[in-house]
Amino acid sequence: MPEMTLREVDGRCRLTLRGLTSGHGTTLQEAADDLVERIITMAQAIRRSGVGLSSDVPMPDLRALGFLYDVAARAGDDGLREHLLRGIVA
Repeated sequence: MPEMTLREVDGRCRLTLRGLTSGHGTTLQEAADDLVERIITMAQAIRRSGVGLSSDVPMPDLRALGFLYDVAARAGDDGLREHLLRGIVA
């Protein structure tokens, strides 16, 4: 699981899953909802399309790719949101 950080930026919450994406909102709940939606969308796109490799682009982090494949496989699970947020958001 990538590291998760929370910051306030210009009076808004930014919840970041390191190396992948961030969720934004006026509240922590909104930022968490946005982050979960972005991660699931990203995971499903990668699982559907795969990851292209090129000598012009650095090798992707295999742990992050494994995490995203796991998320895509669990996208319909009721407990996915809690798994992603790991108790950070109630």
